[in-house]
Amino acid sequence: MTTTTATPASETLEAGGLGGAVRDYVDRLRGGDTGSLPAVLGFLVLVILFSATSDVFSSKLNWANLLNQSAAYIFIAMGLVFVLLLGEIDLGAGYTAGTSAAIMGVVMTQKGYAWPIAVVACLVTGAVIGFTIGLLVARLGIPSFVVTLAYFLGLQGVLLLVIGEGGTIPIRDETILAVNNNNLTPLLGWALFVVVVGGYAAITFGNLARRRSAGLPTTAPAVVLAKIGTLGVLLGGATLLLNQERSVNPALNSLKGVPIIVPITIVFVVGLTFLLTRTSFGRHVYAVGGNAEAARRAGINVANIKITCFVIGSTLAAIGGILIASRDNSVSPTSGGSQTLLLSVAAAVIGGTSLFGGKGRVIDAVVGGLVIGVIYNGLPLITSKAGIQFVVTAGVLLLAASVDAIARRRAAASGR
Repeated sequence: MTTTTATPASETLEAGGLGGAVRDYVDRLRGGDTGSLPAVLGFLVLVILFSATSDVFSSKLNWANLLNQSAAYIFIAMGLVFVLLLGEIDLGAGYTAGTSAAIMGVVMTQKGYAWPIAVVACLVTGAVIGFTIGLLVARLGIPSFVVTLAYFLGLQGVLLLVIGEGGTIPIRDETILAVNNNNLTPLLGWALFVVVVGGYAAITFGNLARRRSAGLPTTAPAVVLAKIGTLGVLLGGATLLLNQERSVNPALNSLKGVPIIVPITIVFVVGLTFLLTRTSFGRHVYAVGGNAEAARRAGINVANIKITCFVIGSTLAAIGGILIASRDNSVSPTSGGSQTLLLSVAAAVIGGTSLFGGKGRVIDAVVGGLVIGVIYNGLPLITSKAGIQFVVTAGVLLLAASVDAIARRRAAASGR
């Protein structure tokens, strides 16, 4: 009698090594799971294009400016990821940022409170706005497009009432201004590098060991090492670049180091990613976005999930408002207006979050935000025509939406 011994799935996957991982990734791409790949490729193409056509774009000073310029869009987009995962939309996110920042400014400058109280007031304002939107959408059943369009218009009026037409609220608090303007010391920049890469390596190998001990499929160690090495090279190169002196007159004002907004963004990305991928709430968000009726029948409180996601989205928009105020040194009736909403939505979608719900990650907002930042940072350096900037951004957004639609078709055809 012949007996056969089944090979554990973990051993099978590990045996494939890097080659197996590449083949698996190609198969997922063919099946429609493109993730952030189009955005990453677009980012690289834009960087190469602008670097070749403008010496200013590739300067050390401009790279730091790029990170600070993109920060507000990234945070608003991170909040929109939660809303888009449900298949909903928040058209008022931009003015939520502006209104929340205005409340912060009033509390600090007119009421005389310290910055921590002002920041809390700002975040509470954002959360209350999100809560009321969520109630109207989830409890009354009004389409989110209609509700948030009303908030888009209404919050403009609130912002004018708080600030006054043509007025501004100056932001002079050093802590608030430092958030989106100052830098870490070079030593702290390298410490951040060690913490991020070391933390990623520890978490990855810890998960690998737990899965192996449980007899679950695992990734080959070579693949894990390749990922850690790639992260180390990218972050190490960025840290080395940003730690170099970039001031025009170093003797008068030294300017070097990783922008403070970078570690703040990393903390939020890690925390929000954990929320979406490691908690029951996150699983419920994806379930509701994939099929709300099936989620309801499975016992998930769909209304509460929607309300919570709108609260998270608006609170992160309020943080975006703080970053706008920090960057501009003031809050005005145009804060959070103009193209802020459009660029934030574009950042989330370009990064890989689906407009149809059920697909997206927090990191998508970061990748997409950097693409948007590159466009609006690089185009003015090679052309003074604002129309071209809008046309290019619209084209990139349409391309991202097209990739999303095509990916969904392929995924449906392959049964994924």
